[in-house]
Amino acid sequence: MDEMEEELKCPVCGSFFREPIILPCSHNICLACARNILVQTPDAESPQSSRASGSGVSDYDYLDLDKMSLYSEADSGYGSYGGFVSAPTTPCQKSPNGVRVFPPSMPPPQQAQHHLLPHTGVLPPVPRNSCLTCPQCHRSLTLDDRGLRGFPKNRVLEGVVDRYQQSKAAALKCQLCEKSPREATVMCEQCDVFYCDPCRLRCHPPRGPLAKHRLVPPAQGRISRRASPRKISTCTEHELENLSMYCVQCKTPVCYQCLEDGKHSTHEVKALGAMWKLHKGQLSQALNVLSDRATEAKEFLVQLRNMVQHIQENGVEFEACLVAQCDALIEALNRRKAQLLSRVTKEHEHKLSVVRDQISHCTVKLRQTTGLMEYCLEVIKENDPSGFLQISDALIRRVHMTENQWGKGSLTPRMSSDFDLTLDSGPLLQTIHQLDFVQMKVPAAPILQLEECCTQTSSATLSWKQPPLSTIAVDGYILELDDGTGGQFREVYVGTEMICTVDGLHFNSTYKSRVKAFNSSGVGQYSKTLVMQTSEMSLPSYGSQTLATVAWFTFDSASAHPDIILSNDNLTVTCNSYDDRVVMGNTGFSRGVHYWEMTIDRYDNHPDPAFGVARADVMKDVMLGKDDKAWAMYVDNNRSWFMHNNSHTNRTDGGISKGATVGVLLDFTRGILLFLINDEQQGPVAFNTLEGMYYPAISLNRNVQVTLHSGLPIPDFYTPGESEAAGSVC
Repeated sequence: MDEMEEELKCPVCGSFFREPIILPCSHNICLACARNILVQTPDAESPQSSRASGSGVSDYDYLDLDKMSLYSEADSGYGSYGGFVSAPTTPCQKSPNGVRVFPPSMPPPQQAQHHLLPHTGVLPPVPRNSCLTCPQCHRSLTLDDRGLRGFPKNRVLEGVVDRYQQSKAAALKCQLCEKSPREATVMCEQCDVFYCDPCRLRCHPPRGPLAKHRLVPPAQGRISRRASPRKISTCTEHELENLSMYCVQCKTPVCYQCLEDGKHSTHEVKALGAMWKLHKGQLSQALNVLSDRATEAKEFLVQLRNMVQHIQENGVEFEACLVAQCDALIEALNRRKAQLLSRVTKEHEHKLSVVRDQISHCTVKLRQTTGLMEYCLEVIKENDPSGFLQISDALIRRVHMTENQWGKGSLTPRMSSDFDLTLDSGPLLQTIHQLDFVQMKVPAAPILQLEECCTQTSSATLSWKQPPLSTIAVDGYILELDDGTGGQFREVYVGTEMICTVDGLHFNSTYKSRVKAFNSSGVGQYSKTLVMQTSEMSLPSYGSQTLATVAWFTFDSASAHPDIILSNDNLTVTCNSYDDRVVMGNTGFSRGVHYWEMTIDRYDNHPDPAFGVARADVMKDVMLGKDDKAWAMYVDNNRSWFMHNNSHTNRTDGGISKGATVGVLLDFTRGILLFLINDEQQGPVAFNTLEGMYYPAISLNRNVQVTLHSGLPIPDFYTPGESEAAGSVC
């Protein structure tokens, strides 16, 4: 009940309601607070609003009240009402619901006695042209001669406040303390107010008329207040009359006198008790809906709180993963750094080795050259011509040879001191700058849009969407259906569209469908499974007999051979080629019993049309039955044969001509296929052990034209087997 406490507090004083009155805007206010926020307006500026007892409510807002000097301190935090109780420069406060209010000053001594006598029926007079403004919606109202008595008292709210206060086990508080209420020490039974000692001495002195009031302990006062009888509501127009009827037009309780000579005399009225029960029921219904919303909100809050915890856990986990990934990158960079440093070290050692070898070599050669030079100089100093000439040629050759060993031109080092290696860090820096998060999660489960999903006789349309808060990229969707018998799911659509129509389903069958999304990271979870029921089609009733459930179909122009010519709403077929061409029906069958006929409209030059059933991938440019995808009977003007996989069996006399009728009966309850010509069975059972999906089919050339008749009842001579499921014929 703690959440209800704010509903029980006055928007002006911030305390629990005491003698609440109902304003025409449906808001409540304490009677004493209403007197304290009255504004007296000059006669010339009196707003032309409705009286308290009127049916309309003034819409004056704070702009109008500014003109009437409601407060004029330029929103400085202080204001004055210009009324009869509020002193200027009274500090403005805020009530618990955030409404700006101006608490009254203490009433003058001569008015205090009236202020503390709320139950005597004697109220101080209200100044003329007084204006009251609702502190919540800011609508203003000019009071009439009755003043605040023109507003009805909210006895229900007063009772709820009493019960709420009685349910609290805390000590009773003083009702006149302005800031932090102190514990009450006494209660005045006449004033119905709890006082602490300071407030009792200040507001309830033991002299004058107040000396006769009875002061009791707070606990006793609570008991007496609880035991006091509930006050009977009286009419605001006729104070001596009890409210006994309800005006439907004005939506307010009224008395009998209001109906006789008041403004409600021409209005529709109803019994107060009946309307009380009616409105209680309406409120209960509204509360049930609101309760459901509140329950949903509580569950949603639990979900949000769980999300907060999950976000925190996922955040910590994600941060740890990010740090680990960055550490791995740093480790890889350090390993590469070590490898590059190793290469630099090798290059450094290689350069030093080459230069040192060159230094050693040059040092040896220089020492040899210097020795030779010094020796030659000493030889030149000798004065013996014959001895000099004996060795001069050899010395000259040695000098030239030594000079040639140094090479021509200037000496150059074998190795440069610069390192020719340059680290190409540009791509890596660019990659680091481009390092960002990518979507690596699989998509969330799609949501099937039930309002857009529907089924027809042999098809189903499904629509789905991504969850509203999902931001994960989706590359496509996979739609799966079962086989209509509770078997395994199979893929029927893969693509980017979010709506798909699946054709070729069984009549009167129950299918389960589901969809999932995928992206580059993988395949997401399945959506919720949707159960769909395909419809059935029946022949009309004749008298008291209802014919069996049957399936209607036509020839399928989309899958027919290009040489096929269709007309009559795809019920009549012929061909523009001399070769046999195949056309199939637009509906496949895998369960039930089905019978259809074809009338021969044209038959020239004795051709061999073939009638039967086929798989969806049957060959279309050969006679029906030539491959292993078709089971057929081909017939000429004298005889017929059954054919499957180019195997001819059961030659039977009897052919067709113009006007003849060929019937095909497919019974999955027994797994057989048989044929009729002119309502007579042609040969034995043609094929058996048929299982799976089959389409009605026919092959013909330009010499034949036939018309299809589908959805026919089973011939009288034939008794089908037991169905796999009652009522299932497809």
